[in-house]
Amino acid sequence: MTTIPLTIPFGSQDFTALFPCFIVACGALLVLLLDLLFPASLRRGWSILIALATLGIAGVSALNGWGEPISVFANAFVTGSLTVAFEEIVVIGAALSMLLMYTAGRDDQAAGAIALLLWSASGAMLMAGASNLMVVFLGLELLSLGLYCLCGFVTRRVAREAALKYLLLSSTASAVMLYGMALLFGATGSVDFNALALPSASPVMFDLGVGLFLVGLAFKLSLVPFHEWTPDVYAGAPLPVTAFMSVVTKAGALAVLIRFVGALPPNISDQLVQPLWVVAGLSMIVGNVGALAQTDLKRLLAYSGIAQLGYIVAALAVRNDNGLYSAIFYLAAYTFMNLGAFAVAALLSRDEEEGTHLASFRGLSGRKPLLAGAMTFFLLGLAGIPPTAGFTGKVLILANTIGAGFVNLAVLLVIGTAISFYAYLKIVRLMYAPSFGQGVNVVVPRSRLPWIAIAVCAVAVLVLALHPIVPTGSFATLKSEVKDRVSVQSAY
Repeated sequence: MTTIPLTIPFGSQDFTALFPCFIVACGALLVLLLDLLFPASLRRGWSILIALATLGIAGVSALNGWGEPISVFANAFVTGSLTVAFEEIVVIGAALSMLLMYTAGRDDQAAGAIALLLWSASGAMLMAGASNLMVVFLGLELLSLGLYCLCGFVTRRVAREAALKYLLLSSTASAVMLYGMALLFGATGSVDFNALALPSASPVMFDLGVGLFLVGLAFKLSLVPFHEWTPDVYAGAPLPVTAFMSVVTKAGALAVLIRFVGALPPNISDQLVQPLWVVAGLSMIVGNVGALAQTDLKRLLAYSGIAQLGYIVAALAVRNDNGLYSAIFYLAAYTFMNLGAFAVAALLSRDEEEGTHLASFRGLSGRKPLLAGAMTFFLLGLAGIPPTAGFTGKVLILANTIGAGFVNLAVLLVIGTAISFYAYLKIVRLMYAPSFGQGVNVVVPRSRLPWIAIAVCAVAVLVLALHPIVPTGSFATLKSEVKDRVSVQSAY
């Protein structure tokens, strides 16, 4: 009798590459398990602590992948400098959002919400290294399913409306994206990104698949004209969830965009330059104009996020190494500036999120001068005023767009930035204006943890402004990964 040996198709290298994702996902299970053991009064605090420890371990272990890219799981996932950069942004965004979790929901809901947040983060980390259409969809759904629940886990009616709207619209976008994947599979016979560069069986089917796939990504990135859901969902979702969505979902989707568009044949990627240019320009203008009339901080930052993603896509439209670096740098800067502003709002809020109303900022400098100073710093960063990382990032993007001949795109960036000054500085004016009895009620926050987020974000925004360039050797490995997996000559 012949015995057929049992072999495992994947080795330690494959599982090591996904270890950071595994850690975050397992951390969510640990939070749910220990929630059964702790008394009710300690559940929220211990759940946050376990989640932060899990994210810390995942962030440190992800750094082991920095360097030359390595394809694992039969080319379904690739680790390397580019993957690590996005994984670290996801981990940082999730950890800072976790520090705000004391402001949302009841104590008996905390563990479930934190577990969902961790599972969503693991989905974004999976998207960061996905080089296979099926892995992209797996990461996207893991990211999205948790957010559908998180948007409506508090009792406010607007939260339930936001959850339903996000579920319906995001599911529709996912369906469009999945249909595009099916067409790409039919045209190439493979779900691997590498197959996109090969001659397709049906050019019409291939082009339609690329278009539908990018439409789905544009929705996840809140790019114009697929942005309408963003202000309503951001305003209705709990504040920590809004903070998480504003950064983590964007990081995962941008990683997929960079790899997917870069893997396309040169003639197709060249044709996408003009649509990228138009989408970036529209997002910069529409986002900043939309922010002007907002009286709610979450809606204002939603429109701001649309504009900020326009800046990042403008950097990617340049299609060279410097454009890639400036896009990643600005995403990192945006992470700290945006989450810092949300942390300030968390310290002004309790159950009803009073701190998201702009009226609550009136006279803040007299009541809490340090908090007003921090908020001013973050808003100046979002506006692109020195000495902040926002200013440095916009200068890098401007230099790259002008250097590549996209002068019109650079002009739109300057116009959009000028428009945004009013939206951000009207909050600064409120904070330093006399209160005259308005907005003077001092809200005692449920936790001081957001102060940690504010301190971390403020230091990071200043440090990134002063030291925007990574060591040459480290950046070289990032560029080599793009060349190996995406072909920089056809780059984005």
